[in-house]
Amino acid sequence: MSNYRTEGVLSWDECFMRIARVIAQRSKDPVTQAGAVIVTKKNIVVGLGYNGWPRGVELDELPWAREGDFVDTKYAYVVHAEENAVYNANGSTEDCVLYCTLFPCNECAKTIIQNGITEIVFEGDKYHDLPPWVVSRRLLDAAGVRYRQYSCHN
Repeated sequence: MSNYRTEGVLSWDECFMRIARVIAQRSKDPVTQAGAVIVTKKNIVVGLGYNGWPRGVELDELPWAREGDFVDTKYAYVVHAEENAVYNANGSTEDCVLYCTLFPCNECAKTIIQNGITEIVFEGDKYHDLPPWVVSRRLLDAAGVRYRQYSCHN
């Protein structure tokens, strides 16, 4: 019989998804706060990120609008949580797992693939049928990156 307590102990998935949700709260985006955590196969956190402006850009220097000309919307300027987690990584992300609050877009998928991340655990998938997310799945599948939706029952 084991002396270790298991009831009430967080699974690794729950632990890292909670961290992703907390780091998302650093985002100043008025509509979408996203967070990401990169961990090794030994469950060591190597990177954290949230969506926001590039370093050194002040909050009010760029637009947060979601509609209008591309240059007048946030989409031209925002660094996504997944990208920031890679940029902020303390060491290699090769063969790591990415936990993220939203399924990554096609641009993030390219960053994930190029940096050797082999698995994605995502929570939300609200953009599933939009072209950037269709392309993302196509890229991830072609590169052999596994992905699964987080469930508190995992």
